Amino acid sequence: MNIIENIQYRFRNANMVEKLIYINVAVFLLVFIVNTFGFLYQSTENILVKWFALPANFKAFIVKPWTLVSYGFLHVGFIHILVNLIALFYIGNLFLEYFTQKQLLNFYILGTIFGGIIFLLSYNYFPAFINSSDRSVLLGASAGISAIFIGVATYLPNYQLKIRFVGYVKLWVLAVIWVALDVIQIPSGNAGGHLAHLGGALFGFLYVSKVSNTAIDIFKPIRSLFVKKQKPLKTVYNSRKKTTTKKADKNINQQQIDTILDKISKSGYDALTKEEKDFLFKQGKN
Repeated sequence: MNIIENIQYRFRNANMVEKLIYINVAVFLLVFIVNTFGFLYQSTENILVKWFALPANFKAFIVKPWTLVSYGFLHVGFIHILVNLIALFYIGNLFLEYFTQKQLLNFYILGTIFGGIIFLLSYNYFPAFINSSDRSVLLGASAGISAIFIGVATYLPNYQLKIRFVGYVKLWVLAVIWVALDVIQIPSGNAGGHLAHLGGALFGFLYVSKVSNTAIDIFKPIRSLFVKKQKPLKTVYNSRKKTTTKKADKNINQQQIDTILDKISKSGYDALTKEEKDFLFKQGKN
């Protein structure tokens, strides 16, 4: 098996977090290669950044509408991508303990889009927030990662993470710190970028709040784009008894799931018994 085949095999068998990391790394390497050739040919403009970063100007954005998504996979600095991908690895795998692979991709993509929209609006309608020295393009995975983190923190606010030298800290506390860091950095530069991060965080909060029936479903038209339509099945005979039994089983399972999730939110995942963990794992596979 050569290197290309090995990479293809690993990508096919990776979970969604790993696939997103692979894509971000691949794009970063392409940007690095283009930058290297640009230096050799004394070119100061990177063609990938030009065509895939989100521009602040509406006229430029209309010509390149795909940048509302593509910027979320684009990095030019090593520290920038390193910090983002470390955060994505830990936060994403925590997310996958309670949500599906498809839901993680939805949060990443839609959080990126929402953050990009906030970026565009802030530059064009709220210029008072923006310093003249701020860059006029947006790039990086931070908005999508913010959506994932704030989403899982909203779903399990009392879940505790053990942090070295600190101890156990609840997710809602980490979420507040995460948001506060962007808020306090707005006046110091890159205000559009920090507002984009906050936009992704806002999306994660509102989306999960809707799932918990505490917010208006403003994302239904967008979310429907990511739902696979199924063909209706023709039925000739319908057993009322079987339907009633299935509904009863489903209600019992849902009650058990709710009880387990409530226990997790209060005491953390480690507080579950082996039987509860096994039951939650089986339900996640259905």
